[in-house]
Amino acid sequence: MAQFSSTPQPPAVDLSFFKGKIPLVGLTGGIGSGKSVIALHLAELGASIIDSDQIAHQITGPNGVAIEAIQRAFGASYVSDSGALNRSKMRRLVFTDPQAKRQLEAITHPLIRQETLVQAQRQMDDGADYLVFVVPLLIESGLWLAHLNHLVVVDCSTENQILRVMQRSQLKRSEVEEIMQHQATREARLRHADTVINNDGDLGLALQQTTELHRRITRR
Repeated sequence: MAQFSSTPQPPAVDLSFFKGKIPLVGLTGGIGSGKSVIALHLAELGASIIDSDQIAHQITGPNGVAIEAIQRAFGASYVSDSGALNRSKMRRLVFTDPQAKRQLEAITHPLIRQETLVQAQRQMDDGADYLVFVVPLLIESGLWLAHLNHLVVVDCSTENQILRVMQRSQLKRSEVEEIMQHQATREARLRHADTVINNDGDLGLALQQTTELHRRITRR
């Protein structure tokens, strides 16, 4: 069973300004479930996507806005020669040191929240029909559910998750399993879902379900 920290979490992204003005949809799923593929299809259909994982990679990428603070807090060895976060080294640290995890989140979470709100405002000003927030650890945070009108979970078997991530990221099975230990269980995600997109093998069927979801939201 996944183990989650009992330490206080940072405040949720404050979406109260947008609530009631535009549908707010959360999109989540375990690592390797195919969230990015579903989000891309929704974007092709006309949805406005705000991806917190992409924002996190942006701020910790080469010379990203979080890099200076990360280097001060953790040392130069946690920043690669390209000026980006050394992800594999940081992952090993935060999985074994709760204090380091809190320290990293204290740096990155406010920046992610700020950019999320900026993008949401921009998308709404541009006439978005609805906003989709792609958040890998949406359930785990315990902070998003109250702010959303609809929660979509992309689902697949645990074994498919492992195999996909091993192939995609060249990680060992044990490394993928360790990552999954820090995520909600499949059952926990499904308990909260308003819509489940099954992505266990037939991508065409998953995209068909995604198209129907888009139609339901835009009709509403």
